[in-house]
Amino acid sequence: MEIKKLDVFCKVVELKSFTKAAEAVRLSQPTVSDHIRNLEEEVGQQLLDRLGREVEPTPVGRLLYGYAIKILRLQQETLQALAQFNGNLGGNIFIGASTIPGTYILPQLISTFRDQFPAVKTVVHISGSRAIARKVMDGEYDLGLVGAIWNEKGLEWIPLFEDTLTLVAHPASSLVREQPLVVGALLKQPFILREPGSGTRKVMAQMLETIGYKETDLQEVAMLGSNEAVKEAVKAGLGISMLSSRSVAEDLSRGTLVALVVEEISGERPFYLIRRRSRAMPPAASAFAEHLMAAAAEENPA
Repeated sequence: MEIKKLDVFCKVVELKSFTKAAEAVRLSQPTVSDHIRNLEEEVGQQLLDRLGREVEPTPVGRLLYGYAIKILRLQQETLQALAQFNGNLGGNIFIGASTIPGTYILPQLISTFRDQFPAVKTVVHISGSRAIARKVMDGEYDLGLVGAIWNEKGLEWIPLFEDTLTLVAHPASSLVREQPLVVGALLKQPFILREPGSGTRKVMAQMLETIGYKETDLQEVAMLGSNEAVKEAVKAGLGISMLSSRSVAEDLSRGTLVALVVEEISGERPFYLIRRRSRAMPPAASAFAEHLMAAAAEENPA
């Protein structure tokens, strides 16, 4: 099997579209279709199902995708090792990041890293902390940066950057005049939650459990799949929520949101660098991990 055809196949699976895959790999759509047809002839089975406008892998297609990802990663590692041997660091780094570090921490650090290693391309996928942990474990991502620990054996969790979860409300909320608040008073308030698998949601649930409450005690009025969506819902007066102080700093300074003081709980949490214990990272990913740790040490000196 040719590496290029496997790369095209993976792009079709990930983007669920021949057209989008063709744009991503800079080939014509007929060429992409030919590559997939050649792979199917080589395998002797259909790899993709055309379901209207979307494309989904068949069971054998999913099997091939898992191995193809590993083959492409090994190719990248080989190229990076050879470049490092020749005194040059290049190739791709695949990172999974939860919303807050992916939005407010990584962009600046990727920029400073590229100042040192301009031949390295960093690919960041933003999703829930739990999904990222699984993909680091499976080798799909070289490393992850997330806000909660999940029970994934074989992963190393290194606390790096500090964060604080802050209870926020609309400026007109009656809670503003009732501070400081006790947790019990919040249980009657409309509450906006992140989706299951979110690090923010898991940490908040753990905070409640430490003082004898459960997440289900909250009066949930909405569950939204992104930090920005939750923030906009609070600004619209839908309810209150706990969000990263990094994400609401500008809104607090503008007065479009208000931070509420709550007794009994502390919103402090770290962001964790995660990597596989049993697998050495490619040279570029290893260098970027060191870059992250140096930046964290500078931000939080002992």
